[in-house]
Amino acid sequence: MKSRIISILSIGILLALLFSCGTNSTEEQTIVDTDALRTEAVATYASSLTETLVAVPTASPTPTVEPTVTPPLVTVTLAITATVNACYNLLYIEDVTIPDGAQMKPGEVFTKTWLVQNIGGCAWKAGFTFQHVGGDAMRGSTVALTEAIQTGSKREISVQLVVPTGQNGLIQSSWRMADGNGTFFGDTLSVNILVGSVTTPAATNTP
Repeated sequence: MKSRIISILSIGILLALLFSCGTNSTEEQTIVDTDALRTEAVATYASSLTETLVAVPTASPTPTVEPTVTPPLVTVTLAITATVNACYNLLYIEDVTIPDGAQMKPGEVFTKTWLVQNIGGCAWKAGFTFQHVGGDAMRGSTVALTEAIQTGSKREISVQLVVPTGQNGLIQSSWRMADGNGTFFGDTLSVNILVGSVTTPAATNTP
């Protein structure tokens, strides 16, 4: 009888233990499930925050580059005034012989004379020369002054020439006065002659 009671008590204690273990297991499972739910909820909330917040890119402002202005290069040209020797000057007055357009024959020898005036501030010195400077020289030679010509004085200057052969039409020869350094000054003196037969165009009547 006693052993039976012990058996019954043992079975009761065993059942109590089993019941207690089951309850504890259920509670532990319930606790574990609650924690999982909380973890999942937090993860979902965090995910929603990540989806809601959109990263706004920060744009770096583009610096404004001021254009470099290069000033234009200004070239200054200085006007150079030719130096004129006011000491010597010659003025042409008139042709003394052989006017312009005079008819001449080939090989003809003649003397051309000009009347000129010294209008400079200094006298023309003896030794100044009268030289050919352009056109046909017509065999003319350089003429040298044998005496000084004072300021304001007039003087005839002559040169002996020869009409060229083998040429027809207008022939010109030009001459100028030069100082002791060979520098020309004053007006250019010219002789213009006609050689041979010069055909003059016939005049036509305009209706």
